[in-house]
Amino acid sequence: MPERPAHPHPYVSPALRTAAEWAWRFVVVVLGVVVLAYGLSFVSEVLVPVLVALLGAALLLPLTEALHRSGLPRALAALVSMLGAAAVVGGLVALVGQQVAQGFGDLSAQAREGVAEVERWLTGPPLNLSGGSISDLVQQAEDAVAANRDTLLTGAASVATTAGHLVAGFFIALFATFFYLLDGRRIWTWLVGLLPRPAREPVDDAARQSWVTLTHYMRATIVVALADGTGVAVGAALLRVPLALPLGVLVFLGAFVPIVGALLSGTVAVLVALVAHGPVTALLMLAVVVGVQQVESHLLQPFLMGRAVAVHPLAVVLAVAAGATVFGIAGALFAVPLVAVLNTGVGALARRGRTPEVAEIEDSDAPLAPDVPPPSRADGEPPGDAAEDAPGRR
Repeated sequence: MPERPAHPHPYVSPALRTAAEWAWRFVVVVLGVVVLAYGLSFVSEVLVPVLVALLGAALLLPLTEALHRSGLPRALAALVSMLGAAAVVGGLVALVGQQVAQGFGDLSAQAREGVAEVERWLTGPPLNLSGGSISDLVQQAEDAVAANRDTLLTGAASVATTAGHLVAGFFIALFATFFYLLDGRRIWTWLVGLLPRPAREPVDDAARQSWVTLTHYMRATIVVALADGTGVAVGAALLRVPLALPLGVLVFLGAFVPIVGALLSGTVAVLVALVAHGPVTALLMLAVVVGVQQVESHLLQPFLMGRAVAVHPLAVVLAVAAGATVFGIAGALFAVPLVAVLNTGVGALARRGRTPEVAEIEDSDAPLAPDVPPPSRADGEPPGDAAEDAPGRR
């Protein structure tokens, strides 16, 4: 029998060699992610609108496909879908603006009364602060504002710059959404054509499954956000809290950041109830917000997002926290759909590379495998779902 060749490092244990190999590969992967994130930060003004347009296309593509099948040209179907969505959003904004304009005067008066009540509470037991102490605190706050006037002016200038970026990003997202709906297949076919030929079909298959997951995620998010906003608005109206409808719309928008968004926006409703009607109504409003969150967590999330996304709640919380830490609000918004899409896409690629023996073992352990539904055209085709046009399938 031939002799086994000696290892070049006989004094290094196999366990240590394995740990070292895993360690340097892990360091390379983390370094690549950091470099990628750092590079993307320079083009965030363009990247974020493009990603927002991708989410919008995932939501509007089924409607566009239905209109196209009914006989409308594809460009007109995409335009009608976008105009319908813009009409809904514009109507909500106009309604909220009207409600805020009508109730802002009463709310500001109630806020002044609330501040006076806080002052009376501070001067009473158990703190027993004197009026002079409170005046000194107010004067210190005014002096701090005067001392940092230049910083505040610089912040105001940065806010104006940010507003300009938002306007530019809005138009970028608008045009990107239209072209996703119109020529998404050709765009994806071109991107797939840049890959090596053996990788085209696996990547195309994984992308189509990921697109189905993203479409399901957007539908479920809309339903969950609508339920959260309606619940908080109805509760605020029953408790006679001012600005019930704007608070409901705020919770609806906050629910697009899973788990934490609706809860944080719900605290605004609690604060408004505290200012308007005192601590008892605020506690009742808090109970409404917590109840809505419980219904979302135990009923809506498992039934609507469980099978479509297949991401554990702990992974959702960690993804939102990490995204918000690294990229701020945009990171919190895109964290969960990114994790869901990667979970589906990487799982699809991994299943293609399994041997029959490994596939039989893994399929027998169904609870541990992500339950991702197969793609179907009824759920909306991805921008690159052009099997007949893909370069790797000719």
